[in-house]
Amino acid sequence: MQSSEFRRHLEETYGIAGEDYSRLVEEFLAYFGSTLEEYVRARHLALQRLGKRNPEIFRQIVEESQTLRFAERDLSERRVRRLIYG
Repeated sequence: MQSSEFRRHLEETYGIAGEDYSRLVEEFLAYFGSTLEEYVRARHLALQRLGKRNPEIFRQIVEESQTLRFAERDLSERRVRRLIYG
């Protein structure tokens, strides 16, 4: 399906047009275009901003990783720390 066909499909099926369509495509690409490392780092920062501490953050990211789209599903807290801090 070409881009214009896909856009028409979304517009007709979901009533998405104009800026809403552009914003949806940008968010979709940003979400599905990120790597596991980018996700972990961004999530770590977001949870820190909520006042959470690293041990809690690492556990939460490990739990969340079980339902994410990334192929690597067996994240450990150690692996999460390594993704964040190198």
